[in-house]
Amino acid sequence: MSLKWTDVLEIAIQLAEAKPEVDPRYVNFVDLHRWVLDLPEFSDDPQRGGEKVLEAIQAAWIEELD
Repeated sequence: MSLKWTDVLEIAIQLAEAKPEVDPRYVNFVDLHRWVLDLPEFSDDPQRGGEKVLEAIQAAWIEELD
Protein backbone atom coordinates (compact mmCIF):
# COMPACT_ATOMS: atom_id res chain seq x y z
CA MET A 1 0.00 0.00 0.00
CA SER A 2 1.31 3.45 -0.80
CA LEU A 3 0.09 6.57 0.96
CA LYS A 4 -0.87 9.78 -0.81
CA TRP A 5 -1.70 13.18 0.67
CA THR A 6 -5.39 12.31 0.29
CA ASP A 7 -5.02 9.42 2.75
CA VAL A 8 -5.40 11.82 5.67
CA LEU A 9 -6.77 9.37 8.23
CA GLU A 10 -4.28 6.61 7.47
CA ILE A 11 -1.41 9.11 7.64
CA ALA A 12 -2.70 10.32 11.00
CA ILE A 13 -2.91 6.75 12.31
CA GLN A 14 0.62 5.97 11.19
CA LEU A 15 1.97 9.19 12.70
CA ALA A 16 0.24 8.40 16.00
CA GLU A 17 1.93 4.99 16.00
CA ALA A 18 5.32 6.32 14.89
CA LYS A 19 5.39 9.31 17.24
CA PRO A 20 3.56 8.28 20.44
CA GLU A 21 5.48 10.86 22.47
CA VAL A 22 4.27 13.77 20.31
CA ASP A 23 1.22 15.87 21.13
CA PRO A 24 -0.15 16.73 17.67
CA ARG A 25 -1.77 19.92 18.97
CA TYR A 26 1.70 21.47 19.22
CA VAL A 27 3.31 20.20 16.02
CA ASN A 28 4.45 22.82 13.52
CA PHE A 29 3.76 22.22 9.86
CA VAL A 30 7.43 22.03 8.89
CA ASP A 31 7.93 19.03 11.20
CA LEU A 32 4.60 17.49 10.25
CA HIS A 33 5.41 17.72 6.53
CA ARG A 34 8.82 16.08 7.07
CA TRP A 35 7.32 13.30 9.23
CA VAL A 36 4.72 12.48 6.58
CA LEU A 37 7.44 12.29 3.92
CA ASP A 38 9.44 9.99 6.21
CA LEU A 39 6.61 7.45 6.57
CA PRO A 40 7.78 4.21 4.89
CA GLU A 41 4.64 3.80 2.80
CA PHE A 42 4.35 7.45 1.71
CA SER A 43 4.89 8.06 -1.99
CA ASP A 44 3.42 11.29 -3.27
CA ASP A 45 4.74 14.61 -4.52
CA PRO A 46 6.15 16.54 -1.51
CA GLN A 47 4.98 19.80 -3.10
CA ARG A 48 1.32 18.74 -2.81
CA GLY A 49 1.51 18.76 1.00
CA GLY A 50 0.21 22.26 1.54
CA GLU A 51 -1.21 23.94 4.60
CA LYS A 52 -4.78 22.67 4.12
CA VAL A 53 -3.80 19.00 3.90
CA LEU A 54 -1.41 19.38 6.83
CA GLU A 55 -4.21 20.94 8.89
CA ALA A 56 -6.46 18.00 7.99
CA ILE A 57 -3.76 15.49 8.98
CA GLN A 58 -3.16 17.31 12.26
CA ALA A 59 -6.89 17.38 13.05
CA ALA A 60 -7.24 13.67 12.25
CA TRP A 61 -4.23 12.86 14.43
CA ILE A 62 -5.73 14.81 17.35
CA GLU A 63 -9.05 13.01 16.80
CA GLU A 64 -7.24 9.66 16.69
CA LEU A 65 -5.77 10.25 20.14
CA ASP A 66 -9.10 11.26 21.71
